[in-house]
Amino acid sequence: MLIKTLLVGQFETNCYIVTDEQSLDCAVIDPGDESNTILDYLESNRLKCRVILLTHGHFDHIGAVLPVSEETGAPVYVHEKDDAKNSLDNRFAFHLPENGVYYKEGDVVQVGSLRFEVVETPGHTPGSVTLRCGDALFTGDTLFKGSCGRTDLPGGDMIAELDSLKKLCALPGDYEVYPGHMDASTLERERMFNYYCRAAMER
Repeated sequence: MLIKTLLVGQFETNCYIVTDEQSLDCAVIDPGDESNTILDYLESNRLKCRVILLTHGHFDHIGAVLPVSEETGAPVYVHEKDDAKNSLDNRFAFHLPENGVYYKEGDVVQVGSLRFEVVETPGHTPGSVTLRCGDALFTGDTLFKGSCGRTDLPGGDMIAELDSLKKLCALPGDYEVYPGHMDASTLERERMFNYYCRAAMER
């Protein structure tokens, strides 16, 4: 598994391109902006984008979804609670395109030999998910290095956020953590040093 991080947009969102190195099939996670940058990387490395996976529906994670989907033909996956028609505030939710698919807890999206398992982690938004693939967790804005996602936007819920952090921290073993913004970390580091994770585990 090859993980490429592209920093896109004014909010410096981490867009991840996760590739099966044998087949060159890949998933694009959270294409928040700069579709040309994303598409250029795919083309220059001869990658085949099979799916677009969204950790949640905030605008800084979805800005390049449509052009990337239209260019590659890849379907778009999101949790139904972050679809605009189900949202409390449409300014912060995604409008599912015609080729869109809802996913939920326990669903698996296969990309070549890679398996992306959906873990529901609401709190930052009602439909936030973490994607588990091998020893990697793509946490969106649920878990950051040393912090967690804000819950003061429409649909945010601090109690749900803490429950989600507790759920992630309870996963057995260690994982590489790839958040929606800022630097990568490990789950064990966050269990030990992240105030919000420690508070969540004590609940």
